[in-house]
Amino acid sequence: MSEPYIVEPDVGFIGEMQDLGGSDLKKCFQCATCAVACPIAPDDGPFPRKEMIAASWGLKDKVVNNEDVWLCHNCGDCSDLCPRGAKPAEVLAAARQYALLEFAPFKGVAKMVTDPKKLPILLAIPAVIFVVMGMITGLLDFTPESKHGVLAHADFFSTWLVDLVMIPAFLWMVYNFAMGLKKFLGAIHESALADGRTDIRKIDPAGFVKSLIAVIPVILTHRKFDECTTNNDRATPHMMVFFGFIGLFIVTSVFFVVAYGFGVHGPYSQLNPVKWLGNISGIALVIGSLLMLKNRMAKKDQVSVYKDWQLILLAFFLGATGMLTQMTRLAGMEATTYAIYFVHLIFVFSLFAYLPFSKLAHFVYRTVAIAYADYTGRKF
Repeated sequence: MSEPYIVEPDVGFIGEMQDLGGSDLKKCFQCATCAVACPIAPDDGPFPRKEMIAASWGLKDKVVNNEDVWLCHNCGDCSDLCPRGAKPAEVLAAARQYALLEFAPFKGVAKMVTDPKKLPILLAIPAVIFVVMGMITGLLDFTPESKHGVLAHADFFSTWLVDLVMIPAFLWMVYNFAMGLKKFLGAIHESALADGRTDIRKIDPAGFVKSLIAVIPVILTHRKFDECTTNNDRATPHMMVFFGFIGLFIVTSVFFVVAYGFGVHGPYSQLNPVKWLGNISGIALVIGSLLMLKNRMAKKDQVSVYKDWQLILLAFFLGATGMLTQMTRLAGMEATTYAIYFVHLIFVFSLFAYLPFSKLAHFVYRTVAIAYADYTGRKF
């Protein structure tokens, strides 16, 4: 006879899930309509019914340590068809945000990122760092004079100063992702073993990397979004923002290598192909985020909490300040372009430093979860 499972509800977990967007969680009466309605749930153990039961009962481990929470793409079909209005899609979105907090190495920072009251502090941190570091190193010039024959942001904020701040922020992001994903992968594997979802005792790194490579096309093409019906209009703006970030990361990496590997610094010609990629990516980021904002505002019945607006507005302001920085520089608006560039640097720092704790981290955790499902032979 199998050992009985003792249910120990965590009432605090239920309350936190409701605060993160799953406010209608307790309306669920477990009819399984959501599991039937989901177009992407696998046949073997479909979601989100079992997650709704676990969340309603306060079984935190059954929700947080479950890769199925991440296989959900928030289509919204289940929420539309739910006869009780429990909004399963929003509950799973809340579960994903809770998981980010749970696996974060620095939970204090993670809680600050999800608290709208802490936003002024989070934005003030990079502003203070730039000014203080600039004054200490002498790399911040409040009365800049052109050293390149053309207006250049490096005359105000030295490239050395920018990289002195951004490189540690980037390494901080990598560290937090590495530690968080290590805990995440260990937790979902342990849970899968305990629940009988896999009989693989130990994850083979080579095999897992093979699965990770295999699912990359699914992520890049947003194939699962095309299977949605209620929210299939999210696919295009989501891809614009996604590829906008990827394009800008490539551009930044190329210019970094060129600057330190070949000693070639900007500003670069607008005819430069890498510059073209940067401009296209910036435009995609701005338009995509505006479309996301429009779609979310149009859906009055969709639950929107701080983490949702935070992602969309960060993407918009990051792209908008980047484009305005370039346009005002080309227009010769010296004071204006320096001011906007400073604001842009604050948003770039915020992207690096706070990304592992924000909704934008979903694409990293979801990719790992999909790779794990592939590795364990789960059809998805």
